[in-house]
Amino acid sequence: MTTPRPPLRDILLVTGMSGAGKSTVLNTLEDMGWEVLDNLPVRLIDRLLATPADDRGDDAARPLAIGIGAQTRDFEPDRLIRLVNRLRADDGHDIGTLFLDCAGAELERRYSETRRRHPLALDRPAVDGIAQERELLAPLRSWANRLIDTTSLSANELATRIRATFAREGLGEPTLSVMSFGFARGLPRDADVVLDMRFLRNPHWDEALRPGTGLDPAVGAYVACDPAYTDAMAAIDQLLLLLLPRYRAEGKSYVTIAFGCTGGRHRSVHVAERTAARLRAAGFSPTVSHRDLAAAPQDSLEGVPSRLNREHAHDTGTKPK
Repeated sequence: MTTPRPPLRDILLVTGMSGAGKSTVLNTLEDMGWEVLDNLPVRLIDRLLATPADDRGDDAARPLAIGIGAQTRDFEPDRLIRLVNRLRADDGHDIGTLFLDCAGAELERRYSETRRRHPLALDRPAVDGIAQERELLAPLRSWANRLIDTTSLSANELATRIRATFAREGLGEPTLSVMSFGFARGLPRDADVVLDMRFLRNPHWDEALRPGTGLDPAVGAYVACDPAYTDAMAAIDQLLLLLLPRYRAEGKSYVTIAFGCTGGRHRSVHVAERTAARLRAAGFSPTVSHRDLAAAPQDSLEGVPSRLNREHAHDTGTKPK
């Protein structure tokens, strides 16, 4: 008698740097109703997925998250990649892969605060284990179809992102994020598309608008009056509506579009909100975040007023600071 093939289920492999938030991710998914297994030996994944539904009870229909990392027994990145590729190709499993990354300095800080030892440096400084693990996991980082950098995320912010990312059924539909940031405070590490909004005139140099943000209607109106705004926004819409279906066709499951301006408080915020609204109208479901919205305005970051700002100040009788 032929053993019945278990029904396919949504599966997510969660891996990445130790200390980057794997436990937070797995706990959040479990709270969302997922079945969660951490540090399951790689050799047992095949056996788990082949278990008949009758032996799994109610878990047969639940999405499954498997945490795997450097501390997992018989962990070898190349072996794991080959296994997942085979399960996708031969058995048709919908397997997503999430890699959690984090800057080395932040990982060192976290280990120092928690006073925990790095799993690859039990008798050495954490920095040694971090370097060794980053080299070990490099193949997984480049292969994974989802990447979240947790350097600037709190545990609550990471949990919020996970809930937004995996709230929908299935793993095949790309999860779309739109964010704003300030170039003066560094590029976002997990952005797939970066668009520079610094060609638009800067509300920072209008004394009445400086304290506000791109969420304020007056700031948005100021940015939208730039002569290049309308054509630029139309071109951005056209580009994204071309790219997003192609990302989906290539199997990319997580897409982050980042809009940057100098300080990350005015132009990029307005354009990110406006673009997210256009994408929703086109049938997408983006989440929106503003990395530097709470940062204080600083003249030293903004450089000098542009010609467009000086001309606007002349027309309105105001004087840029």
